[in-house]
Amino acid sequence: MYRLSQYKETDKMGDLICENYPILLVVSRFGISLGFGDKDIAQVCADNGVDTPTFLAVVNLLLDEDESAAPADAPLSVGALVRYLQNSHAYFLDFRLPVIRRELADALGSDHGDVSFAVLRFFDEYAAEVRRHMLYEEEKVFPYVRSLLEGRKKGRYRIDIFRRQHDQVEARLTELKNILIRYYPGSGSNELNSALFDIFSCERDLASHNRIEDHLFVPAVVELERKNGSQ
Repeated sequence: MYRLSQYKETDKMGDLICENYPILLVVSRFGISLGFGDKDIAQVCADNGVDTPTFLAVVNLLLDEDESAAPADAPLSVGALVRYLQNSHAYFLDFRLPVIRRELADALGSDHGDVSFAVLRFFDEYAAEVRRHMLYEEEKVFPYVRSLLEGRKKGRYRIDIFRRQHDQVEARLTELKNILIRYYPGSGSNELNSALFDIFSCERDLASHNRIEDHLFVPAVVELERKNGSQ
């Protein structure tokens, strides 16, 4: 990350990505297609039906390492945040975690049978934990939020329930990478190093995902509850 100031809607989308390549994941999760030429952020968002203030809020939050980053100036689109989070879930569950699992299996092989089996079992248990976490959001949190967007109250559920039990699903990835780095009895290999690199990247991506939920999504839903008289 090279730029310290926040991005604005008049900045070029191409500059944003070239200066901060991890934002490619954000662009994808908002459903924005590449090939936008020299258009600015507002133009690209409009072309793709994306709420510009919400896109900028996510981008600037992720680029600001300060946990106490200032909230967005404009109201956020809760619907856009739900779609973003759902696309993030699909990325982790259907793509990133399966890819890392295959990389680990190929890198570990059968040279250290018991250790390799234990590592893969640990990863599988972790992936199942992430799936449970995200399915809870898909089946409980997002339907509740949609009911608020439609002006309906749905049962006694409140977003504060989610906030209080929201755990950091990336924590066990830290444990896994430490096991591999400190205790796996194998010589260095491109395959294992590549798998570890992707584990580091996924750990950071999951932490960013949680940060968006905690700092943008939950406060936006709290405000929606207030407007609906649901608090």
